[in-house]
Amino acid sequence: MSKIKDTSGTMGENPAFHVIVLGPTGGPREDSVTGILVRSTATEWSPDSIVAVDAGTLLAGIIRLLEQYMPDCTDDDGVMTSGPFKGLELPNITPQANGAHIFRELIGAVLITHPHLDHIAGLAINTPILEAGNGPKPVAALPSVLSAIKNHMFNDVIWPNLSDEDGGAGLLTYQRLVEGGNPRFGRGDSRGYVRACHGLLTKCLSVSHGRCRQRYHPETGTHHRIGSTVFAEHQLMLPSRAISVDHTDGSFYSPARSPRMLPSNPKEPPMASVESSAFFLRDHRTGSEIIVFGDVEPDSVSQEGYNKLVWEAAAPKIASGKLRAIFIECSYNDSTDDAYLYGHMCPRHLVSELSALANKVMEVRNGKMGEKKRKRDFTVPVEIGSEAVSPRSKRNQSTAGDKIEPRSHPTDHFEIPQIPKIGSPAFGDTGDRGDSGDALETPDPESWVDTKPLPLEGLKVYIIHIKENLTDGPPPGDQILKELKAHGTAAHLGCEFFIPSPVEGIWI
Repeated sequence: MSKIKDTSGTMGENPAFHVIVLGPTGGPREDSVTGILVRSTATEWSPDSIVAVDAGTLLAGIIRLLEQYMPDCTDDDGVMTSGPFKGLELPNITPQANGAHIFRELIGAVLITHPHLDHIAGLAINTPILEAGNGPKPVAALPSVLSAIKNHMFNDVIWPNLSDEDGGAGLLTYQRLVEGGNPRFGRGDSRGYVRACHGLLTKCLSVSHGRCRQRYHPETGTHHRIGSTVFAEHQLMLPSRAISVDHTDGSFYSPARSPRMLPSNPKEPPMASVESSAFFLRDHRTGSEIIVFGDVEPDSVSQEGYNKLVWEAAAPKIASGKLRAIFIECSYNDSTDDAYLYGHMCPRHLVSELSALANKVMEVRNGKMGEKKRKRDFTVPVEIGSEAVSPRSKRNQSTAGDKIEPRSHPTDHFEIPQIPKIGSPAFGDTGDRGDSGDALETPDPESWVDTKPLPLEGLKVYIIHIKENLTDGPPPGDQILKELKAHGTAAHLGCEFFIPSPVEGIWI
């Protein structure tokens, strides 16, 4: 049986996924921010066989890797013999030309988790090299994410409108995803999944990436939410070219400014959660899956409970051995206070989240998953016009002309929570989690300490979006990985933690 070495240093048999992490960091360097390529190993580098998840770094990262391995690792037939693109036949001579070939021909779609610049900059800069004769390149995301990209990037102001909407150049086409999956597609375990590229299916769930101030649009005279990437009351009622920047408070827009850092003032605009995404990617041939997260904050800080829904969807897949890996951010080490995480993770919170996942896995194994009836269902979409929006928006729909009032939020006024101790994550202590109606359960890792196998045994967790400090000291990832391993061992999770290297492909 053939075996392929992956970057974790272990030997994997019959890998279903080949992953190349082009951008493993969250800045400040612009050449290594988030960008991940994923393909099914069954597709043999065929056209449209790669999906890009985020595009902060895309073409530049591909060319950089080709420069490292060409021509020393290419055989007489032009096939790469080693490196992250091993097995790929290169039709051209230079890394630049072959990079353009990969971008044009092999990348079938680009999935965007959220529209912050470190996740979309490469998409904007790279798109002009697409050839209209090949048809538009699909860009898939939740409706609010695409609204932000459409309104604030491909808008003929920040960048030319290269999309096929509003009279654009037609090089990109927007694919609006249904949150939680589209039940019209697929059967059985693949129900809700849609085609991502040749060989891969995807399903997208919303997560929270901190909070920001919402603004009403002063130029339209309406009270509709503007096109920012938030969990809005009505995601589709967006001006086609609304400019949402507001500097009247003398501050700058923060992607995930903690509500604790902003004094509550009834006269100020309400705070709203910044919407990010978690993409489930499913190998069509084997049914194996991985999850790739965008930027995300812990439920214990956001008070929303959106991560819990991801873990509920993931737990049965882990229990059955179908979910092989999770790619998730851990931007800072544990010395960072909650108020300065800005909608990101650190080791103590990530292990607490994984403990919540482990608890769900144990419920599945014990046949207790789903015993408590949930009051909110994220799997059935609500259609408005030609687009589908999350059911969380249904309760706030208004008829035309109605005034949309800002929604009060249970976290507009709360005390700084105590940091939960690893080993007994304090989820659910505050009770309320938005409008879900359920408190988050408190996992008890001691209850599975003697369990064989451990809840997350066999699961690989790859850490992305590490914030570089650009100092002469050790890389920040070293400390983050050390803390994760220590916390993970104390929590009896059983999963393995890795920091991926762009130099090698990851075989999962």
